[in-house]
Amino acid sequence: MKIGFIGLGNVGGKLAKSLLRNKFDLTVRDLDENITKDFANIGAKIANSPKELAEKVDLIITCLPSPAICSEVMESDNGVIKGLSKNKIWLEMSTTDESEIKRLSKLVDKKEAIPLDGPVSGGCHRAATGNIAIFVGGERNAFLRILPALTVMGRKILHTGKLGTATVLKVITNYLASVHLVALGEAWTVAKKSNLDLAKVYKGIAVSSGNSFVHETESQVILNGSYNINFTMDLVVKDTGLFDDLATKLDAPLEISPLIVKIFKEGQKKYGSRAWSSMIVKRMEDLNKIDFRAEDFPVELEDNEPEEKGYEI
Repeated sequence: MKIGFIGLGNVGGKLAKSLLRNKFDLTVRDLDENITKDFANIGAKIANSPKELAEKVDLIITCLPSPAICSEVMESDNGVIKGLSKNKIWLEMSTTDESEIKRLSKLVDKKEAIPLDGPVSGGCHRAATGNIAIFVGGERNAFLRILPALTVMGRKILHTGKLGTATVLKVITNYLASVHLVALGEAWTVAKKSNLDLAKVYKGIAVSSGNSFVHETESQVILNGSYNINFTMDLVVKDTGLFDDLATKLDAPLEISPLIVKIFKEGQKKYGSRAWSSMIVKRMEDLNKIDFRAEDFPVELEDNEPEEKGYEI
């Protein structure tokens, strides 16, 4: 199977490198020519446009920062849709909007190609080692066709059902991660002002009923002070907005979600769109005139688990 990958950012670049590392025939496209040159140096082919890429491969993967950018990549004069033909597969790995996935999918269907949504979850450090989780929605037979590629990009692969179900599940999980992160800011505040040893608090939370994946990962770079989670504030604002908008469309009144949206918008305004998302806890540090520092925590997360071939769960 020939694979094309569009969008070589923090997550996409790592997923694409997993494909190369596992000897897949890969063609890439990104607006940053320095990135594409780096990929060419390690064995990837380069496409001059999304259309050209789609014409040359069997599976087209997009991993882009926003629904608007994905729409441009798909629908422009030199976009992916112009290069699609019968039985090619489009896999949207961005975190996006369910209704947008379905809208673009109708255009893909008209070309007799097959749309799938396949967002990832688990952090950039796990994307780097091929140990991230991948949710995939859409036609089961198409899912099975691309499963060999999925199992080198990720470890635990879940077919969620119909097209769009993976996107909704991803938006839900990102919302939960955002809630956990905001709650950690308050938890660390109380721990610090109680004069607890923060390194021991980290261990205590990790073995308790209050533990979460967000604590195990993001608390480490918070305690280090780098906040470097390889995920930026603007992306969380997008993701929490997607969740809140979905609830509105479903006529599902919520209590916590609107507050989370407000908090991250304030964080984006205060620290900048490209600030690391874990800096949201700095609102509590600034408000209480404290910091959450502790020794022997890493500047950046690394996945210490060995790379393993993925499998469907």
